[in-house]
Amino acid sequence: MAIERTLSIIKPDGVAKNVIGKILTRFEDAGLKIVAGRMMKLDESLAGSFYEVHKERPFYKDLVAYMVSGPVFVSVLEGENAVLKNRELMGATDPKEAAPGTIRADFADSIDANTVHGSDSLENAKKEITFFFSDL
Repeated sequence: MAIERTLSIIKPDGVAKNVIGKILTRFEDAGLKIVAGRMMKLDESLAGSFYEVHKERPFYKDLVAYMVSGPVFVSVLEGENAVLKNRELMGATDPKEAAPGTIRADFADSIDANTVHGSDSLENAKKEITFFFSDL
């Protein structure tokens, strides 16, 4: 099995609910190691650049506004099949469709305020990690 790295963001709703520790514990309990992490407040430029891939989609402006609405916790997770493992732990984007026991099923309020972001591929994980952690 391949040791991979992936990016995780605990979004403003997760930070506001004070569930950072509970979410990080789930990652660690699943065998993922937190190799970097920091709390930060995104501005419109940074959030817009990060989500630029969605720029032409109708939800882009709302997504950027949401991501700058409060602090986020950005981290790098490492472990066997980290990208897929993180995606499984997060659950479906829409918490109504997320499997019981997943992060989004347990903590998210809506498809928009869905508590966490995780890289969707190894290629995107590398780009996203570099975006926030240029030294890794």
